[in-house]
Amino acid sequence: MNDLFAPNAADTPKGPQPLAERLRPRAIDQVIGQAQILAADAPLGAMLGNKQLSSLIFWGPPGVGKTTLARLLADHTDLHFVQISAIFTGIPDLKKVFEAAKLRHANGRGTLLFVDEIHRFNKAQQDGFLPHMEDGTIILVGATTENPSFELNAALLSRAQVLVLERLGSDELTQLLERAEGELGLTLPLHGSARETLIAMADGDGRALINLVEQVHSWRVDATITDADLRKRLTRRAAKYDKSGDSHYNLISALHKSVRGSDPDAALYWFARMLEGGEDPRYLARRILRMAVEDIGLADPQAQTICIGAWETYERLGSPEGELALSQAVTYLALAPKSNAGYAAYKAARYLARCHGSEMPPKHILNAPTQFMADQGYGADYAYDHNAEDGFSGQNYFPETMERPKIYDPVERGFERDLRKRIEYFEKLRAKRSASNT
Repeated sequence: MNDLFAPNAADTPKGPQPLAERLRPRAIDQVIGQAQILAADAPLGAMLGNKQLSSLIFWGPPGVGKTTLARLLADHTDLHFVQISAIFTGIPDLKKVFEAAKLRHANGRGTLLFVDEIHRFNKAQQDGFLPHMEDGTIILVGATTENPSFELNAALLSRAQVLVLERLGSDELTQLLERAEGELGLTLPLHGSARETLIAMADGDGRALINLVEQVHSWRVDATITDADLRKRLTRRAAKYDKSGDSHYNLISALHKSVRGSDPDAALYWFARMLEGGEDPRYLARRILRMAVEDIGLADPQAQTICIGAWETYERLGSPEGELALSQAVTYLALAPKSNAGYAAYKAARYLARCHGSEMPPKHILNAPTQFMADQGYGADYAYDHNAEDGFSGQNYFPETMERPKIYDPVERGFERDLRKRIEYFEKLRAKRSASNT
C-alpha cells in the first residue's frame, strides 16, 4: 500500500499526464455541472460557505466528478486527502488508514478519507468507519453508483449526508469539450453534426467524453471529420445498466409506468434500453404479462392472451426475432384500455379473508353428504339458480355474520364497461328478490 504519510498526490511531481488528469478542476468554481449541490444555497455549497464539512456519500453515475469533488473538498477545508477503493482495500489496510489519521488528528490536522465504490464494503467493514467518524478522526466521503438505501448500512447513512450527482447534460458536455480543446490548443476538425454526435456518444459521462476527444485528437487527420467518420471509428459509450442493480429496477419501473400511462413510444424506448443493456428477454416477457394482469385486467381480456402468445413466440424463435413479438405485446398493452379494478378487488378480497378467516359459509350453500349434516341444516333452503327467474336466485353467499362487501368495482373503460352493466343488473335483481322475500 502507498505510504499513508506521503504528501497529497496533487503535491507530488508527475510525468506525462492523460488529458482527463490535466483537465481536472483545481478549484470548486471550475467544476462543470452539479449546481444542485454546489450552488450557494445548495447542501454542499452551504457547507463550503460555512467551512463546516460533514461526512458525505456521493451517489451518481460514472464520470460526473465524484473523485474530483472529494479532492477539491480536502483542499478547500485544508484536510489531508487519502483515497482508497473498496475493491482493493481489506480490514488490515483500513486499520492502517485509521491509525495514520489518528496520528494526524493528534497533530492538529484532519483527514478526508475518500472511499471509491464504498458499497463494495460489507457490513462489518462499513461499521468500522463509525467510531472514527464520530470522534472526528476522519471526514468520510464515499462514492457509489448504486442506491445507498439498498447498499449502505443504516448506521453509516445516519452519520453521512447523501448527495446525488447527476449525469452531465449536453450543454455541460459542450463546456467540457471546449475546455479540452483549450488544453490541447486546437479546435477539433469536426464537420456539421459530428460535434453533437461526439457529445451524444459520451452519454452524460464527462470522463468518457475526454477519452473520445483524446482518440479523435490522436488521428492527426488533415480533412474535417464527419459524423460518418465518428460512427465508423469510435464506439459509443455502453449504456449504464446493471441487470441486478439500481438501473435494472429504474428501467423496469419506467417501462411499466409508460405502459400504464398509455404511451407506446416511451414504453418501446425503455423496453429497447433494457434489451440493449443485456436484459434477459424472458424476464421482460414475465413482467409484460404481469402488466397485462395488473394494469389492464378485464378491461381487455385479450391482453393476457397476446402476452402469453408473445412469450411463446420468443421461446420458439429465440433472439432477435422473438424479441419483436415481445415489443408488439408492449405496444398492444400501452394502447389497451386500462383498469386495475381486478387487482384492487383481489387485494380487497385477501384483506377480508385475513379479517374473517374463520367464518363459516352460510349453511344453505354447504353440501350434506350425511344425515347428521342434513339435520344440522346443511343445504337447507338452497335455491338452485338455474331454476330461478332470470337464472339468478339472489341468495347470500357470504358468511352470515358479515355484511355484504363491495369488492369488485369495474371501470367505465373497455370490456369492463360491459361487466359493470352486468353487476348493476344483478344488483337490481338481488334487491328485487330481497324485497319479495320480506
